[in-house]
Amino acid sequence: MFKFFKITCDEATTICDKSQYGEASVYEKLQLNWHLLVCKVCALYSKQNKRMSQILKVKTNNCNKNKVCLSSKDKEELKEQLSKLN
Repeated sequence: MFKFFKITCDEATTICDKSQYGEASVYEKLQLNWHLLVCKVCALYSKQNKRMSQILKVKTNNCNKNKVCLSSKDKEELKEQLSKLN
């Protein structure tokens, strides 16, 4: 029965990535969960991948809230420096 859930580690990481973005099917999620019970390396990958996604999501939200624009003076200085490079 469980042979239907057997997948390789490469397949597990792909399904893990798809699952985080809501693209994995129910069957794929079952396969992944079974694999994570058996393979501690992939379980660690899954845990770290979820944590990294959470951190990046928070960082992205913070960056979107704090939009920083250059002043006109800074823009002119930047233009001058770029023109010197050409």
